[in-house]
Amino acid sequence: MLIDGEFDACEFGLSAYLMARDRGLAISAIPVFPRRLFSQSAIFVHADSGYVRPADLAGKHIAINSFQTSLSVQALGDLKFHYDVPWEDIVWCPTSEQILGFPSDRQPTIDPRCYGKRQQLGQMLESGEIDAFLLPRPPRQVAAGKASVRRLFEDSQAAERQYFDIHGFFPIMHLVAVRDELVRKDPEMARTIMDMFVEADAIDRDYYSDPNWSRLAWGRQCFEEQERAFGHDPWRMGLAANRANLETFARYSVDQGLTLDAQEIDGLFAESVRDT
Repeated sequence: MLIDGEFDACEFGLSAYLMARDRGLAISAIPVFPRRLFSQSAIFVHADSGYVRPADLAGKHIAINSFQTSLSVQALGDLKFHYDVPWEDIVWCPTSEQILGFPSDRQPTIDPRCYGKRQQLGQMLESGEIDAFLLPRPPRQVAAGKASVRRLFEDSQAAERQYFDIHGFFPIMHLVAVRDELVRKDPEMARTIMDMFVEADAIDRDYYSDPNWSRLAWGRQCFEEQERAFGHDPWRMGLAANRANLETFARYSVDQGLTLDAQEIDGLFAESVRDT
C-alpha cells in the first residue's frame, strides 16, 4: 500500500500512517484500531543481567525491528516521557531498514550489527552482543524458551496497568486507512467501513460469553479481569475515545524525527468519521 498503492483500504501501522501522511500520501484514516500493545512487556534482557528498570538501559545497545515500527515509536516515547530515560541516550540496533526514511536530522544513534538478524537476537543477547531487544513478538528461540532471556519488568502486567491508570489508554498500534479518491467519490465510504468493523466487534465480544471460546482454560476469567482492570473496553473505536492516545503518539513521532509536524488529529481522519 505504501509503495504501490495496491489496496483501496488497508490496515496500517499507526507510525507508517503518520509518516505517509506527512509525506503527502493521499489516504485518510478510519478510527478502527485492530492492534494495540503496551511497551512494557516487549522489552527483553538477559536472564542473568542486573537490568530491572528502564533507567538501567541508558547507554546500552538495544535491538528493535525498525524505527518506524509502531511499537518502537511507542516504546522509545514511553522510555523518554514516562520513565525519563531519553531514547537519545541509547544505541539502537534495528533488524531492518526503514521503508520510509527520516525527514529530519533528528535521528537515533544506529548500530547496524543486527540488520537481517531478527531471529538471532536471542543468541546475540546471550553472547552479550546486545544488551536488550524490544519487539512486538520475541524471536522463535526465545518464545520456545531456548534462550536465557526474561522481560525487563518482573511483573510487566502490573507495569502496564500502572501505565494505563496514569495515561488512560491501551496504546494503539494499527488503524485502517482508505484512499482519498474513493472517499471523494463516495463520502460515506469511510463511515460504512467503520460500521462494518463495529458490527464485527460486537460479534467478537459475544464469543467471550462462552467459557470455551479459546484454548485458554481461564479465557472467560481473563476477559472479566480485563474489564475490571480497565473499567471499560480498552479496544474502543471512534475518534473521541482515542484522541489522547493519538495525540501522544503523534508527539512521539515528531520527537523521534519520523515526522516533521505534529499533525492535527481530526485532519488525519476521513470527514464522515470525525464525529465518532
